[in-house]
Amino acid sequence: MNAINWQPKALRQLRKLDARASKQVRTAVSTELLDLSKARNVKALTNHEYGYRLRVGNYRIFFDFDGEVRIVSIEEVRRRDERTY
Repeated sequence: MNAINWQPKALRQLRKLDARASKQVRTAVSTELLDLSKARNVKALTNHEYGYRLRVGNYRIFFDFDGEVRIVSIEEVRRRDERTY
């Protein structure tokens, strides 16, 4: 079991989400990140500011792991369409 430490920036971003998305993120964090060996939607990042990311619907939760999970940022991924590029 890992300890989950929310950084102030991530908590502010979590409060700005709508209730449904916020609950989705909190549920995913509590189920996926408590035991990283069983996490399905976690990917180690290379050449990135943060060490790992967790995918939850249209959101990406960026975190570092050094004995405990430190959630740093929550970002929304917008849908791509023909006008994106």
